[in-house]
Amino acid sequence: MHFLEAHNVVKSFTNHLALDNLNVSIPENCIYGLLGPNGAGKTTFIRIVNQITGPDKGEILFNGKPLQSKDISQIGYLPEERGLYKKMKVGEHALYLAQLKGLSKHEALSRLKYWFQKFEIEPWWGKKIEELSKGMQQKIQFIVTILHKPKLLIFDEPFSGFDPVNANILKKEILKLKKEGATIIFSTHNMDSVEQLCDNISLINNGKSVLEGKVNEIRQKYKNNIIKLEYAGDKDVTENLISKTSTIIKSESGNDEVQSLWIKNPESISVNDLLKNIIESCTIHSCSEILPGMDEVFIKVAGEKNI
Repeated sequence: MHFLEAHNVVKSFTNHLALDNLNVSIPENCIYGLLGPNGAGKTTFIRIVNQITGPDKGEILFNGKPLQSKDISQIGYLPEERGLYKKMKVGEHALYLAQLKGLSKHEALSRLKYWFQKFEIEPWWGKKIEELSKGMQQKIQFIVTILHKPKLLIFDEPFSGFDPVNANILKKEILKLKKEGATIIFSTHNMDSVEQLCDNISLINNGKSVLEGKVNEIRQKYKNNIIKLEYAGDKDVTENLISKTSTIIKSESGNDEVQSLWIKNPESISVNDLLKNIIESCTIHSCSEILPGMDEVFIKVAGEKNI
């Protein structure tokens, strides 16, 4: 089931067409990556879903029905540009934002206590926002984004300002939110995060979706027939046999006399054929297909679509 859908959505600003008949289908209970260069239309689409602005044409369906103002209570949005009031105290600010989301003071305090303990930031409750680092402010905004347990979560560059340790903590929480039933839109330029977190993606450019689908299927579609082979045996003989049919991209020597080769096979040569040609010259430890990373896919599609 598609939890959120955009049908032929158009949005124009002065002398600029931000969304040009955008079509996007986001499955329920998945992490969905919105990718694309700056100015592609990602933020405009997010703002329309959050009802900060409206489309000129087309419609957004939320859980199978046209998006309405009442649906905003089921959406949590962490924008790329943070908006905390620097002079307010952390606890007061978090409580204020939680109550704006419809939580009672008692329920908000209970949930905030849980998250402040979990993120080990209880000592910051009485500090002013301006005393917090960018990463600490990010934690506060993450907490108030998810506190009311929305069905749809939208994270725009959520790891900005985090060191690797805290970024990993946040990634685990995002995966846990999905496991608990949330549908998550994840807008980022970090392709490693896309591979680690996203089930589906849409690559947006010039206001249109130019590539959409499951991450694994997209990586399969754009694979380059590259094989990683680990073996023990005569290096010169083995590489000479491989070179008769395939191209050796890289060679490395490992521990215990194990050699590693990255091989590009022509489409006419199967992995079985490759192994059959060398099986008598070496002992094969492993053989695996190397799929392209999302950064490679992005660059390739960008070239095809003139992004």
